[in-house]
Amino acid sequence: MIAEYLGRYGFAVRTAQGAAGLDACLADLMPDLIILDVNMPGENGFSIARRVRAASDVPILMLTAADDVVDRVVGLELGADDYVTKPFDPRELRARIQSILRRATRSQGPDQASAQSIASSERVRFGDMILDLDARRLSGPDGADLKLTAMEFDLLAAFARNPNKVLTRERLLDMAHQRDGEVFDRSIDVRITRIRRKVERDPAHPEMIKTMRGAGYMFVPKSL
Repeated sequence: MIAEYLGRYGFAVRTAQGAAGLDACLADLMPDLIILDVNMPGENGFSIARRVRAASDVPILMLTAADDVVDRVVGLELGADDYVTKPFDPRELRARIQSILRRATRSQGPDQASAQSIASSERVRFGDMILDLDARRLSGPDGADLKLTAMEFDLLAAFARNPNKVLTRERLLDMAHQRDGEVFDRSIDVRITRIRRKVERDPAHPEMIKTMRGAGYMFVPKSL
């Protein structure tokens, strides 16, 4: 039903009965987005999301009847980009898909034929990491790129452009272009936790992306 609905709006959709079917699809062609249910025979959606995210930064949308906040937090912690619960309006699902794809398109950065040189890009240091705002890349000390979801980049960019300023969760959602998505209390917190694992030397004791209790978060640049 979902595949037929999305097909009417120009999406090319392939379906899979479970993990084995999905693996076969991914081996044939990497999609622009994966929609995963949680409760499936055999390997469940959480396990699949963990595997996919370890190997790729392809956007993942969890679509499931599991509407408990804990389930949604688990999905986000595993790297899902969004979470839609059943029952749902197909128009909402389509809007969420379009929003994720827009963010993913932005995260791809300029193509190789772009006249803009990476050397002239706007770069911001996050500890040992460098965030290239123009190329939409986060690179480590060895120059290798670290995988970021589209929203993780948007959040890092929001911090980079507002150093030493307290940003509320509501403001971060606005700046990360998430106002058209469902918001629940821990969605930003979960994503900040994931970002800290990538940029902080000790994520349990963050030095750059600080929690301002009762207010939000603040990026404190570290001098070399």
